[in-house]
Amino acid sequence: MNKLLTILALSLTAVASANAAVVVIGNPAAADIAINDVKKAFLGKGDSSVVVYELEEGNPVRSEFHQAVTGKSDAQLKAFWSKQVFTGKGTPPPAVSGAGAMKSAIASNPNAIGYIDEADVDATVKVILKP
Repeated sequence: MNKLLTILALSLTAVASANAAVVVIGNPAAADIAINDVKKAFLGKGDSSVVVYELEEGNPVRSEFHQAVTGKSDAQLKAFWSKQVFTGKGTPPPAVSGAGAMKSAIASNPNAIGYIDEADVDATVKVILKP
């Protein structure tokens, strides 16, 4: 019976982790932000005072975020930034290696935004949007 309860508890934990959603985070002092403003910021078209951080290419949370917010696949996003750089219209946001690095970058700058899996949120950052 104990084995069955342990297996059930682990299964529920795995399901809960798999269902966690991507969230946009900011410094704890940051105000909430509209999804359209987030989209503009991550495509280099928003308020220039907002500092944007990305997760590295290949991170599944990055793909989930861009599908939900910018509507771009990984390939489309790469093509978009290649064109922006080539034409001199912009440069892609700096990328960080994971949730820990993202939280550190965001927590240290009141004008910064980024995104992580909701399960990784802690008191060092604030959820400012759930796309």
